[in-house]
Amino acid sequence: MSFADIPVDVGVVYEGERVRKEQMFVELGGPDEDHKFELLLVKPMEEVEDGKVEVVGPDLKDLPEGEHVPFGVKVEVAGEQLERDLEGVFERRIHDFFNYIQGVMHLNQRDTIWLRVAKSSVQKGLDSFRYIGLVLQRMFKAEFPIIEKAQVTFYTDPKAVEEQLKFAREVYEARDARVRGMRDEDVDEFYGCTLCQSFAPTNVCIITPQRYAACGAISWLDARASARINPSGPNFPIPKGECKDPDLGWYTGVDEAAKKYSMGEIEHINLYSLLDHPPCICGCFEAVAFYIPEVDGIGIVHRDFKGVAVNGLPFSTLADQTAGGRQVPGFNGISIEYMRSSRFFKPEGGWSRVVWLPKAVKERVKDAIPPELYDKIATEEDATNLEELKEFLKRVNHPVVERWPKEEEEEEVEEAAPPEAAPPTFAPTVQVPMQPVTMPAAPAGPSFKISFKNVRVRAEKLVFRKLEEEKKKK
Repeated sequence: MSFADIPVDVGVVYEGERVRKEQMFVELGGPDEDHKFELLLVKPMEEVEDGKVEVVGPDLKDLPEGEHVPFGVKVEVAGEQLERDLEGVFERRIHDFFNYIQGVMHLNQRDTIWLRVAKSSVQKGLDSFRYIGLVLQRMFKAEFPIIEKAQVTFYTDPKAVEEQLKFAREVYEARDARVRGMRDEDVDEFYGCTLCQSFAPTNVCIITPQRYAACGAISWLDARASARINPSGPNFPIPKGECKDPDLGWYTGVDEAAKKYSMGEIEHINLYSLLDHPPCICGCFEAVAFYIPEVDGIGIVHRDFKGVAVNGLPFSTLADQTAGGRQVPGFNGISIEYMRSSRFFKPEGGWSRVVWLPKAVKERVKDAIPPELYDKIATEEDATNLEELKEFLKRVNHPVVERWPKEEEEEEVEEAAPPEAAPPTFAPTVQVPMQPVTMPAAPAGPSFKISFKNVRVRAEKLVFRKLEEEKKKK
């Protein structure tokens, strides 16, 4: 579609468009900015001025080209039939409507948003947030006729963004608290979400009372409301079917929905597991949970963590290996709210299996961590690598230490091992993402090429033999 007063095209055709760093005019929010947010509020009719667009701080054309800046957007809507319970539903659609604009890329949600505006679109005239605000207003009213009035405020002034962010987080917390205490067994159906299929074509997010959407923006109540007001939209009911295993969260209805909406790519999901057929994930998750085989524990790193996780990988690498609608045993994108659930990775032991997470997240979910475990879970201040993590876990006597082989037994095995020990075996269900490593062929002699992808190998010795030599021995 196109609007006569908008200088670029607007439509779903641009939804999956990527704006690379070399193409961007400016970056709004993102991993390099601590302060960013998006918020939608349902307000009384008299408090909303329909069509109003306000910019608090420098407008788009006045921002420094090629830089990243703090950013916030607040959409306020009104209508006689609107209820505040719909705020989360509408807010998640901000992601869609930004991406409908040619040359605008929007990722994530809530206080983790990341946007880029392309230089080519600015050159065409998209040099003011006013245009973007008008698109948001029109799209909301077109998609949801019960919205009668809409106004939009953009924030680029650093102080204003920080102040509004505090308020936004209070709103997020109040929404999240509504669903706490509900149990999966108390409802007849779950809900699915395919909102991110423009970026992850095979992804279907399963939302239950005890498993929040991985993006952290849609609860079971939100998904239910969305499905009711827009039956043909991205949220839809999923009959639970038969519960095959309540601990794993294995439901026949979930499997049927996963197979249907992933176009056959995903056939089986265990809702609560990390290691055994975990849910497939798009790319908007708030955090990544990852299995650490060296300590037989679980680590977690969130999107805003700027360092590397204890396994030596940054969030970006873990996210790249986990996202895209894939099902990767041992790695799973999750919401922060899921960490409060009593079903939180229950098959693996829940919090008693968590060994490392950033301090910021640990403090944020402090009330959900069993008091006896809180000081036994390491942060970046306690361990920055696996050796430090092992020492910390032993020192505080973390429950996972009891799962480790006894040191005496390990020493006896090492003494009895032959000079050329057999290569170690690995659990086939756990993948460890690593950067590809290629060993080039030697300048002369038989050529060979070995590539290692998604594995971590430990061996006492690596032996290469020519095939000719093996044949002569036989």
